[in-house]
Amino acid sequence: MADHPPPDTKRGHGTKRGGKSGKVADFRYKRPSRPDGKRGERRNASRRDGKPVSRGPVPAVTPGPGTHRQAYAALDLGTNNCRLLIARPSGENFTVIDAFSRVVRLGEGLAASGKLSDEAMERTMAALHVCAEKLRRRNVRLARSVATEACRRASNGPAFIERVRRETGIMLDIISAQEEARLAVLGCHILLEEGEGPAIIFDIGGGSTELVLVQPGDKVPRIVDWLSVPWGVVSLTDTVQGSDASEAERLERYTGMRTTVGRSFAEFAERIRSYISGPAPIRLLGTSGTVTTLASLHLELPQYDRRAVDGLIVPSQSMRDISTRLSRMCAADRKQLPCIGDDRANLVIAGCAILESILDIWPATQLGVADRGIREGILRSLIAADAEGERSRAALQRMREQDV
Repeated sequence: MADHPPPDTKRGHGTKRGGKSGKVADFRYKRPSRPDGKRGERRNASRRDGKPVSRGPVPAVTPGPGTHRQAYAALDLGTNNCRLLIARPSGENFTVIDAFSRVVRLGEGLAASGKLSDEAMERTMAALHVCAEKLRRRNVRLARSVATEACRRASNGPAFIERVRRETGIMLDIISAQEEARLAVLGCHILLEEGEGPAIIFDIGGGSTELVLVQPGDKVPRIVDWLSVPWGVVSLTDTVQGSDASEAERLERYTGMRTTVGRSFAEFAERIRSYISGPAPIRLLGTSGTVTTLASLHLELPQYDRRAVDGLIVPSQSMRDISTRLSRMCAADRKQLPCIGDDRANLVIAGCAILESILDIWPATQLGVADRGIREGILRSLIAADAEGERSRAALQRMREQDV
């Protein structure tokens, strides 16, 4: 299988963003309970030596006066999905009051044409009109809407963003890969296993994959290095072509995907190699439809259950075994599996290839699974910034009153 170079090599790394990330408040969902009779571990259920873990108080920023009933919204327009969360602060957590998710396949055909197709844009516009209506119905104080790899790469991406603003009123911000990685860490880091060692937090998207090397920090992990490659489940599927006719041809295509992604990871793998050989166990946390789908198969769920999957810790070898099994199956058989269906039957193979390539360069024995990410990171940022602003305004008002 021919090797495919990444279509966009303008990817970066560095340490500058660690401090910025650490200033964001630690708002979060309540932790899910462990479902009875399921295999796998809930995060932080115990230390590796089997003894209970005692967690200290949860750091949080108290919402400012008048903000506790206000709603905040986060919209993430990705290459494959359009997702919206609307939430209110609730003590140290936030409570989701409305949500929306739809597969729009915005990046379908982008790898070949370099443009967003008319059909993809129409599907996406229909979803965004639903989001706009939800935003109008809720008492939203602050909202942030972001677009990621499909709009970054498409030549008509900016024109589409303007159309969205004109027709729905939603102001989409095409964020950088670096910002995408930061928000993903903010959104899911609470599910990272306890430990002093380094960790990789990764997000397999539709059009790109972000890997972030972190070390333990104060409120959030400190970002040490990061990588974004333009290979997600849609872009890799569209780029590495192959036949589904026989098992040999399916495996040839899967090998081609693994080779393509592995070459994109090579430089980053060299940079992080020294962290693998340290004394502390390395940790791994993934946020994406790929890891949640494979976790569902690991648990043999009859249908997807976020409460069972979000926060689960599974053996990495189990995820490799499931990936191998899926790579040998034809699309018709994959469609029959619970939690995959028509939408993921073709795309899940690319996700498996990316996941195995991550395990190649970061051989953690266990993998944490998160059903949360960019949207939750946006909500934390919005709520924390608004709370800080409220406190500053209150302090200024008190100073003025004292001067009178």
